[in-house]
Amino acid sequence: MKQTIPVIGMACSACSANIEKKLNGLDGIDSASVSLPARSALVDYDPDRISLEKMKAEINGIGYDLVIDRKTSAEEIEKHEHILLKRRTLLSWLFAIAVMCVSMQWIDLGSHDVSNQVSLLIALASMLYCGRQFYVSSWKQLLHGAAGMDTLVALSTGIAFLFSSFNTFWGDVAWTGRGVVWHTYFDASVMIITFVLTGRLLEEKAKDGTASSIRQMMGMAPKTAHVVEGGKIEEVPVSTIEVGDVLEVRPGEKVPVDGEVISAESFMTADAAYVDESMITGEPTPAEKKKGAKVLAGTIPSQGKFRMRACQVGEDTALAHIIRMVEEAQGSKAPVQRVVDKAALVFVPVVACISFVTFLSWWIIGGNAFLPQAIMSAVAVLVTACPCAMGLATPTALMVGIGKAAQKQILIKDATALESLRKVNVLITDKTGTLTIPDRNIDFTKADNLPLEVRETLKPHAREAMESLQKDGIDVYMMSGDKEEAARYWADKAGIRHYHSRVLPQDKENLVRQLQDEGKRVAMVGDGINDTQALALADVSIAIGKGTDVAMDVAQMTLMGNDLSAIPEAIRLSRNTVRMIWENLFWAFVYNIVCIPLAAGLLYAFGIDWQITPSWASALMAFSSVSVVLNSLRLRWMK
Repeated sequence: MKQTIPVIGMACSACSANIEKKLNGLDGIDSASVSLPARSALVDYDPDRISLEKMKAEINGIGYDLVIDRKTSAEEIEKHEHILLKRRTLLSWLFAIAVMCVSMQWIDLGSHDVSNQVSLLIALASMLYCGRQFYVSSWKQLLHGAAGMDTLVALSTGIAFLFSSFNTFWGDVAWTGRGVVWHTYFDASVMIITFVLTGRLLEEKAKDGTASSIRQMMGMAPKTAHVVEGGKIEEVPVSTIEVGDVLEVRPGEKVPVDGEVISAESFMTADAAYVDESMITGEPTPAEKKKGAKVLAGTIPSQGKFRMRACQVGEDTALAHIIRMVEEAQGSKAPVQRVVDKAALVFVPVVACISFVTFLSWWIIGGNAFLPQAIMSAVAVLVTACPCAMGLATPTALMVGIGKAAQKQILIKDATALESLRKVNVLITDKTGTLTIPDRNIDFTKADNLPLEVRETLKPHAREAMESLQKDGIDVYMMSGDKEEAARYWADKAGIRHYHSRVLPQDKENLVRQLQDEGKRVAMVGDGINDTQALALADVSIAIGKGTDVAMDVAQMTLMGNDLSAIPEAIRLSRNTVRMIWENLFWAFVYNIVCIPLAAGLLYAFGIDWQITPSWASALMAFSSVSVVLNSLRLRWMK
């Protein structure tokens, strides 16, 4: 059983990697993939061996939470958490301003000792209220042998606070007598928390944009419906509709569930209504709906009204299925992301080691006189290296890319397909139903006597799509079970140079295998059961939305409309997305390579009296994360 479960409490790639590792280690779970931007876990599990309650308890144990109650809205929880985050961020800024006023003596409290003690109380209040989540989460992670961004924040602020508290009460005894000038760093503790919280708030705002396609599709489904019962029409919540209920849908209203028309009327046609299905099928022309016709949730009557009988409700509707596919795709991971997640698991311990080495280096080289400098340098390294940017680099770009594809009626099941599509150099396409639209009204017992263009027509922009692919260096093959004359005619019409006629399902599979043996990366496009063998074997498999369910189940991608220009568009999107991923990873890598040595104080070795302070480190860390998310959002406007 596969299910997408909302996750609460993640902040960085180490968080998602720890949750994923924990889930995959539980008996009864076949596989689990955790998406940081989507705030969800895609879990394939056996309900007879493990329950959702067990998963929730295990994840709670390491400091996070799973939303398993279907009645509980993950969106409402996230809204509540967002309000709390804004409140903590605002209050943290007030604490930061207050401690700066005191520590910089903008407010005169009479003596240095009193100023330090007041700063201590302000910093303590900030840590206990604004930063409490960091300490609780890092403690739970520590108990389970895990570490994440919260660990680095907790360590850095805790060290700075404890060292400053020691200096507040015993600084003169410990340092002054030895000729060491001592300071307190309460402002650093408060500013680290402030900048981290501000960064998270900005990230949440930016990441909201990456999930907009999902929210748009969810918005297609109405919240209420008109139920016809006993000659009366009553407005009820959609959640209460059951299979078999009779519903009335009026012009401009959204169809609440999937069903069958039992009566229809419009001023144009006495027994038919016209429904806009473009958001589902991509077809711009309203579809005529008479008695017995199928209607889908989220579509809108543009002319006339009708009554329908509910056939699929809730999660069984076609719209719910599409949303689920996109959610699962956004929750899945590309190969490059799995490498990043593995790196994230060791990144935090490595950073802790670098921080400790930094501390020892300053102390050993400079002696006790440089002990305060050693501590602050170690703290700056911890803060600088928080692995947010690295963790967000891949999933945010994938989310935006998959969401943009969904808006173009291209449904992508998993991220691997989006990453692999850019490498395709051969495309194999079926003919009937894929490249052409057959005329269902023709008596095919007499089809041999009819002109080829009467029996079927080329799909919109099919020739332009095939020519575009071939210009990009992608060889196109058409495989058809039709006779030689028909295959040659439609291949010529579509501008395809390579074609085969009278082929069997095994022939399609053999061609895919042959091309792969030659070192080619093959994409297969098909719509029927006879295409499934080739679809399953191909490097990238693409189904047609109006084809068979089997083909769509096997395929990694589904084209919901008849416009084949979506194929070259999907390839361009794949290239742009992967390029964006590497841009993000490059920025995250350069940021850490440059900033960690600067935070450690490397420039002092070259006679330059400057380094990144803990406060500046927290600001840079927040900026790096936000910049990665904003860079990913550029995909929306790229062609």
